[in-house]
Amino acid sequence: MIESEVAIVGAGAAGLSLAYRLARTGPGRAAPTVTLIEAPPGPRRPPERTWCFWEAGAGPYEPVVAASWERLRVHGPRGRRHDTGLAPLRYKMIRSADFERFVDRRLADAPTVRRLEATVECVQGVPGGAEILAYDADGRPRPVRARWVFDSRPLGSLPAARTTLLQHFHGWFVRTGRPVFDPAVADLMDFRTPQPARGLSFGYVLPLAPDLALVEYTEFSGTVLSRTGYEAALRRYTRDVLGLGGFEVVATESGVIPMTDAVFARRTGESVFRIGAAGGATRPSTGYTFAAAQRQVAAVASALRAGRRPVPPPAHSARSRFMDAVMLRALDAGRVDGAAFFARLFAQVPAQRLLRFLDGRTGLREDLSIGAHVPVLPMLRTAAEVPFLPRRPAPWP
Repeated sequence: MIESEVAIVGAGAAGLSLAYRLARTGPGRAAPTVTLIEAPPGPRRPPERTWCFWEAGAGPYEPVVAASWERLRVHGPRGRRHDTGLAPLRYKMIRSADFERFVDRRLADAPTVRRLEATVECVQGVPGGAEILAYDADGRPRPVRARWVFDSRPLGSLPAARTTLLQHFHGWFVRTGRPVFDPAVADLMDFRTPQPARGLSFGYVLPLAPDLALVEYTEFSGTVLSRTGYEAALRRYTRDVLGLGGFEVVATESGVIPMTDAVFARRTGESVFRIGAAGGATRPSTGYTFAAAQRQVAAVASALRAGRRPVPPPAHSARSRFMDAVMLRALDAGRVDGAAFFARLFAQVPAQRLLRFLDGRTGLREDLSIGAHVPVLPMLRTAAEVPFLPRRPAPWP
């Protein structure tokens, strides 16, 4: 039996970030002993991906920021372009493999952190903590007992919700034979793509160099596409919209993110908590998770160092979650044109204010000022009905 004060299940962004913060020395109590449990190589490990967020100045993971942009661009469905500066913010991208190597180096020198490759079968509460039933790659049991357990594994199914859309995407890292990208500007949403009947679609371009960029096709809708469907959409976008000409695909990424007004349990036992996307860190209206997960694990680490009960805080305020529920319902019901909705927001609301809003950092007055730029009557109608809608099991591929 392995015993420690803290056990972290899952070594994705949230799990690694919490381990990293707990391994760092600082004021207060001594660093707790930590067991970080990661699935053995295979299908239970998440594929490589990129995480994007915005912040002012240099953050704790600046050494592994693959690229950042001081300007964002949004293209409306009819081609109108809106280009805006973000100062003092920058839009940043981290690649998961770089992040893992960065944290690995820090944890290798941390005497309080033990790493374990094992598949977790269950976590159950016991007096004074919790026990984790896990098996290594050879099938041998590797039980772990801890005072506190933080589970960051993806959920197998979603909680019941009034509305659930899926943000699903497929992207190519493309290298062109000539300089065609502006490394100072990221195309956050390009709505010059065929729009689905419900929801929306857009292109997403993150330049890494004049001849290298991540180009993605993304949809907010109820069902995912086939692999051939994504590739056909990307071929149309890169050829007909971007006009890239010839290029080489040097890497790919795919993903599905739930956009849901479901309530995610952050506590599943007396000493067992969920963090990251499993603990509600994903913003329902956008799918962004990384920054909220960082706030969540920072609060957990602070509580542990201070000897307080380390309950992860809500990643988003009740007001933010209600506004997101209204937006999701309006999109799903077809009451608003999704592409026009987002294009109008980025064209009419100052970028810094809109990004603070998307991060849940605006006050009521700012929220109301942003609300003046949305279709008022459809949103008011939807806001009136959302509290009375039943919650039903949500689809999850």
